[in-house]
Amino acid sequence: MDYSVLMSVYNREKPKYLAQAMESIASQTIPTDDFVLVCDGPLNDGLEQVISDGKKLFGDALHLVRLEKNGGLGNALNTGIKYCRHDLVARMDSDDISLPGRCEKQLAAFENDPSLSVLSGTVLEFKDSPEYVSGKRELPQKHEEILAFSCKRNPFNHPAVMFQKSAVAAAGGYDESYPLFEDYYLWIRMLQNGCKGYNLKEPLLYMRTPEDLYLRRGGKKYAKDMLRFHKWLLRSGFTKPLQFLTGAVPHALVCVLPNRVRRAVYKGLRARC
Repeated sequence: MDYSVLMSVYNREKPKYLAQAMESIASQTIPTDDFVLVCDGPLNDGLEQVISDGKKLFGDALHLVRLEKNGGLGNALNTGIKYCRHDLVARMDSDDISLPGRCEKQLAAFENDPSLSVLSGTVLEFKDSPEYVSGKRELPQKHEEILAFSCKRNPFNHPAVMFQKSAVAAAGGYDESYPLFEDYYLWIRMLQNGCKGYNLKEPLLYMRTPEDLYLRRGGKKYAKDMLRFHKWLLRSGFTKPLQFLTGAVPHALVCVLPNRVRRAVYKGLRARC
């Protein structure tokens, strides 16, 4: 089965991280012949050098899409999807590292179940080096479990997702109506469309998780945005009032806790995985 790889990079990314991410795609046991890299606005010289080296590594498989100015991840991915040649698209962030067998395992899952539309798997978290894993994100595996889980939490690990381009287009693509939740919003709309999901239990990717992650996922603004998204879930009929009260409300409370307390909560959750 053929597949495309879709990655977006912007000026603030570290060249070293981009190089590691691209090298992990080049090391896949089933290589891609269509690597779409969206440059989300002008890039610095270090990133441009990594991309130049990547052209030598990937040859004709690397396709650059350059945007005049930075427009955000959702916009960049929507643009990049249009350039993907194959219906199966593997998402990849510019600072993560895919395991060599990632895409082969995902392709096998799609081949075994042609009714699948979106598929992710377990990701291993690390801070400085993938040799020192600090936690993992393991999600419900089967479609029925995913539907139940998605009422409260994001049901797929976005950096490790492989999806059908046609199914994403039918759901309207990425939408910035709910900043920071654009992937979650997309998955729900796909599930509402009748798309089938699955999560592999095997680790697929090393995800770079900075120590200050708890700071980015906290504060009144984040809590407000998160509650606004979950209110949409409620209004759309996807979730029930009790699920809102037991899922979104406690999450919002964690968001507004003092930084040191929220840090301890996040560390506890990650260590428990």
